[in-house]
Amino acid sequence: MELIERLAAILGAGNVLAAAGDMKPYLTDWRKRYAGAALCVVRPGSTEEVRRVVLACAEAGVAIVPQGGNTGLCGASVPTGARPEVVVSLGRLNRIRELDPLNDTITVEAGCVLAAVQDAAAGAGRLFPLSLAAEGSCQIGGNLSTNAGGVNVLRYGMAREQVLGLEVVLPDGRVWDGLRGLRKDNTGYDLKQLFIGAEGTLGIITAAVLRLRPRPSATASAWIALEDPRRAVELLAAMRELLGERPSAFELLSRRCLEAVLRHAPETRDPLGAPHPWYVLCELADSGDTQALRTRAEEALLACAERGIVRDAALAQSESQARALWRIRETIPEAQFYNVKHDISVAVSKIPEFIERAGALLAARCPEAEPYVFGHVGDGNLHYNVGPEALYQRRDEVSGIVYEVIAELGGSISAEHGLGQLKREAILSHKSEVEMELMRAIKHALDPRGLMNPGKVL
Repeated sequence: MELIERLAAILGAGNVLAAAGDMKPYLTDWRKRYAGAALCVVRPGSTEEVRRVVLACAEAGVAIVPQGGNTGLCGASVPTGARPEVVVSLGRLNRIRELDPLNDTITVEAGCVLAAVQDAAAGAGRLFPLSLAAEGSCQIGGNLSTNAGGVNVLRYGMAREQVLGLEVVLPDGRVWDGLRGLRKDNTGYDLKQLFIGAEGTLGIITAAVLRLRPRPSATASAWIALEDPRRAVELLAAMRELLGERPSAFELLSRRCLEAVLRHAPETRDPLGAPHPWYVLCELADSGDTQALRTRAEEALLACAERGIVRDAALAQSESQARALWRIRETIPEAQFYNVKHDISVAVSKIPEFIERAGALLAARCPEAEPYVFGHVGDGNLHYNVGPEALYQRRDEVSGIVYEVIAELGGSISAEHGLGQLKREAILSHKSEVEMELMRAIKHALDPRGLMNPGKVL
């Protein structure tokens, strides 16, 4: 109670939530798989308030759980309940501090919703390329803390490639001001990279300087039918050969995923009518004319069909048609919400082998398994989810089968979702002792008392 009173004095009583009903939305993750107790939930409105909150918690020896939009899939943004914890919700830190179009940068606070950052960039004639299904509710601080990927990684890279500088409140209450909009700064360790992807275990990101890109004047989206994933990898190579760097997104999905969307959202239409085993949703972007880009896309698809790569294709002829295609892709996570989720990556060339081997191994050991396969094939990242829902009770067994294949192919068990609570133990079998020792050493150096988001990652 003494700590709660001190936090109320810092933030005002209205920004310290201690009643069970008020805290409930902050204590459970998006999929309702993880939940824990907390002493209270605090809602600071500035970096200075975050600093004072962290200092008060540190002096009381109480752990801190940083939370953004709470849209994660691995349980990193909610308390474990294993010890006294305070949830620090950053939604009130939602200001855009500066937009510098000549430097192509935007400085934003951690609680800015991703879509708001995209809109601010667009208002200045620029593009902030990070894009994912939860962009209407996820926050920049969470995106950076998990090193989010999304659909544009193929052309623009992961979240860490979009960051030039950070402001971070450290576990002892000090503030590191690294908000520099520099492309070149060769003065020692690149400290910002420690906090990107750390899932709030090393400090609280409160603001960031983000890179902006030229806004494409033309885009084209195509829904492409394929025989199998091997053809998808061949198609990616062919599209790059024919169109250069114009492909900005290249999403693979199985027929089972499309059928799940058609059941979940009956108003959705099958873009091709006739069923096909696999599909790719490809987006092209450049600075030219839209019709000219669509013509080039059509020519490239015809060439790929002549090579025997493509079975059929539909090229969006309007923005509304393109949005309808992307709505299918964005609805997939909701359409198979409760299954056993995996976020893996392998070399792009090994994607077909992974899908074949994982499917065969699951069929042999777990015949009732139904893989839902979709993801960013352009960068080797697949969401390999396994239903039906009843199989969730055997999730460790199912994940063990998937991770066995990943290990054999030299892949990763987390491409963009992070580790959180979900993969905290599994990672021990996929990283070397040296890697784990280095990670623990960094954690101990910055957070020797283990107060920052305990029970996550390590």
